[in-house]
Amino acid sequence: MSATCLVRLARCSGRYVGRSGLLQRGLLPLPFHQDSHLQFTISKRQLYIPSGKRHSNTRFDADSSGCPTTWDSFGIWDDRIDEPIQLPSSIRYGKPIPKVSLSRVGCASLIGQRKDNEDRFQVSQMTDSILYFAVFDGHGGPEAADFCEKYMEKFIKKLVAEESNLEVVLTKAFLEIDKALQRHFHFLPTVPGMNAGTTSTVALLRDGIELVVGSVGDSRAMLCRKGKAVKLTVDHTPERKDEKARIKKSGGFITWNSLGQSNVNGRLAMTRSIGDFDLKNTGVIAEPETKRTSLHHAHDSFLALTTDGINFIMNSQEICNVINQCHDPKEAAQRISDQSLQYGSEDNSTIIVVPFGAWGKHKSSDPSFSFSRSVVSSGRWA
Repeated sequence: MSATCLVRLARCSGRYVGRSGLLQRGLLPLPFHQDSHLQFTISKRQLYIPSGKRHSNTRFDADSSGCPTTWDSFGIWDDRIDEPIQLPSSIRYGKPIPKVSLSRVGCASLIGQRKDNEDRFQVSQMTDSILYFAVFDGHGGPEAADFCEKYMEKFIKKLVAEESNLEVVLTKAFLEIDKALQRHFHFLPTVPGMNAGTTSTVALLRDGIELVVGSVGDSRAMLCRKGKAVKLTVDHTPERKDEKARIKKSGGFITWNSLGQSNVNGRLAMTRSIGDFDLKNTGVIAEPETKRTSLHHAHDSFLALTTDGINFIMNSQEICNVINQCHDPKEAAQRISDQSLQYGSEDNSTIIVVPFGAWGKHKSSDPSFSFSRSVVSSGRWA
């Protein structure tokens, strides 16, 4: 679809328009069965497509294959979710982009076998063009996770007004909120916060197509693309050579608990976090690793943010497979959190599932149970 068509559609349809509106106006192809030939209707006249190979640079035959464009090659989301088109970003990028509705996002958080649930999560429309998703897994008390839940979005929103690069925004926000938390603990000495900390995994979705993730700790972000799990974060643990080297260079040391899990100074199972101020002089930092991804709604099914109560009992592909069996993201979030408990997780389990264009397109069979799950993540903090 050309930008001219989208502009013309915007004038007569408002900010968002459903796919059916495009079909009625002849601006999108009519979906047929996958075994049938695709036809286009423009002003009630059929577009002639010769049987032989032809050479063209149009969007209807972008690869000059002589084959009509399908829903996938056209860049339209799968028809299992009939979301409206987000016209401003569609015009900006020159292709239809579906609006990601917060009402469809699935969230679940279970306490597990712990005394308290120190996990926190947040989903919001941060600006007109940016959606905000975040999970925080607190340890040593809920104070750090509570602080991030309350203020992280505000820090990011302030920085977005000054900086367009979202990776830079996330890096600055993580460092600034860490400093703000330290001041908060300093002026409230009655709060037992010096040993409190939290993981932080934040995803920003701009214009429905630009996905940027920042993370510290071992909470994770994962994208399902063509039915396969694509990791967007890497855990910050002492097992990583680069992380271990920084800890040792800063004067810290690594120990192992009875389950063979490594810890910084015998206490913390991660090398980056927000908070944990008693370990800051031993190499534990709050600077996130960031990753930028452009979504392809014809192939990308969902984004999942998870805390370690899920991650250390189910691998990324297993999570992807289970979610792909579910009817909607809300069911998926509840099923993943429930299943982690069934597999033996004793920790808090939190997940956010954000559906994209290919939701429901890649179905998976039931993942097999692994007896290795009997060794769970309890005791990750000594």
